[in-house]
Parts: sequence; C-alpha cells; structure tokens
Amino acid sequence: MILYDYPRSSAAYRVRIALNVKAIAYETRTIALLDNEQQSATYKTLNPQGLVPLLVTDEHHTINQSLSICEYLDEAFPNPPLLPEDISGRARVRSLSQMIACDIHPLNNLRVLNFLKDEKRDNDKQRQSQQQWYSYWIQEGFSAFETHLQSSLSGDFCHGDSISLADICLVPQVYNARRFSVDLSPFPEIVRIANQCAEIEAFAQANPDA
Repeated sequence: MILYDYPRSSAAYRVRIALNVKAIAYETRTIALLDNEQQSATYKTLNPQGLVPLLVTDEHHTINQSLSICEYLDEAFPNPPLLPEDISGRARVRSLSQMIACDIHPLNNLRVLNFLKDEKRDNDKQRQSQQQWYSYWIQEGFSAFETHLQSSLSGDFCHGDSISLADICLVPQVYNARRFSVDLSPFPEIVRIANQCAEIEAFAQANPDA
C-alpha cells in the first residue's frame, strides 16, 4: 500500500496509527502541504480534492478521507478491530470519532488557518488571532468530548479497555492542541487517554516528531 501523507496532518496521522495498529506494511509518499504540493496537477489526478491522506491499496484502488480509510482497513484486516462488536458500541465510537474528525478538526486545519490570514496585519497580531481561533474550537469540542468520556462505557481508552477508532482520532488532535499551546488542564480524561496511547508503539511510531 502507498500512503500519501504529511507528518503534521492530523488526518494523515490517524491513518498512520491505524496502519501501525494493524501491523500493515506500507510506503509513504510525502505531500508538502506548506509548498502547496497537494494542489499540483499530478497529485490532483489521484485525489481531486487536493488533500491528504490518500491511500492506494494493493489492488490499486484509491481511498481518500481518513475515517473511510480507517474503516476500510478495519474491514480488510479485521484484527485487531477498531470498532466494537456490538452495534451500540460501534455507534458510540463512530460518534466520538466524528466529533473530532467532522466538528473540531475541519475548523482548525491548514486550509482554514490560511484563509484567516490577513496580509494587512502584522505577524504578531496574526499569530494571536489564529491562536485564539484555534484554542476556542479545541476547548469547545473537547469540553463535550470530555463529558462523553465520563460515561461508564469508557475505560482505559475512549471506549472500554481496547484501542478504537476514537482513540486514533483523539491522539492527533491532542498533539495539535499541545503544538498550539492550548490549555488542556480542564480535560483530564482526554489527557490521560492520550498519554496512555503515546506509550503504545503503534502510536509512537506514527507521531510526527518521530
């Protein structure tokens, strides 16, 4: 398999974790987002949306969107599973995953932060404005996520005592929150789970700093 990737893309980070958890061999092709390589004609023939990640399977099928890729991997390589066996558990894990992937992350990704730039502002005010935007949406989303983690359905991880798709989505978002110096002290369960996952090899190998 080939993963079109960028180290600090949290969406691509999710897929790296999933591939590692499943112990799937893959090649990486880095798409330099800061150089706008994702908008090149060559890359957009593979992914017209011009985003990462993109997975090219062994059968030469292309799959975009990180959650779709993760669920494809879960169906193609069922062990260890990323979703619970019971239908209610699967719904809960998907809900937690989408809270991050659909509600938090899109407001804070590179495209949005770039759109917020105002060429007339000086750099210090620009950074302050982006920081306020980023922190607000992280805190807004994490507050609800933290409440869900207080459910009896949570355990060592977001759902029970096994790694799930929810953990795979959470860890990259926590990484980005720390990179933007967001105060995570109001979210002890989120921090606990993220720190626990960081000790697992599959997560550590996928970390952008690795």
